[in-house]
Amino acid sequence: MAKKAQEKNGIREWGIVRYLRDTRAELKKVTWPTREEALNLTYIVLGVTVAFAIFLGLIDWVLTELFSRFVFS
Repeated sequence: MAKKAQEKNGIREWGIVRYLRDTRAELKKVTWPTREEALNLTYIVLGVTVAFAIFLGLIDWVLTELFSRFVFS
C-alpha cells in the first residue's frame, strides 16, 4: 500500500480512517460464539488456570522445601 491517502468517492482517506473502516468490515465477518459456547470456554479457561496455579504452587513449595533443607541444615 502506498503511504499516500487513497481517493474514495472524491474524499481523501487517511490511514486511521482506512484502518477503522477495515476493522469494522472485518468485525462484520466474525462468527461470534453463542452465550453457551462462551460460558463453556470461560469455564475451561478458569479450570486450566486454577489447575496450572496449583501445579506451580506445588512445584514452588517442593523447591522451597528442598532449598531450605540444603541451605539451613
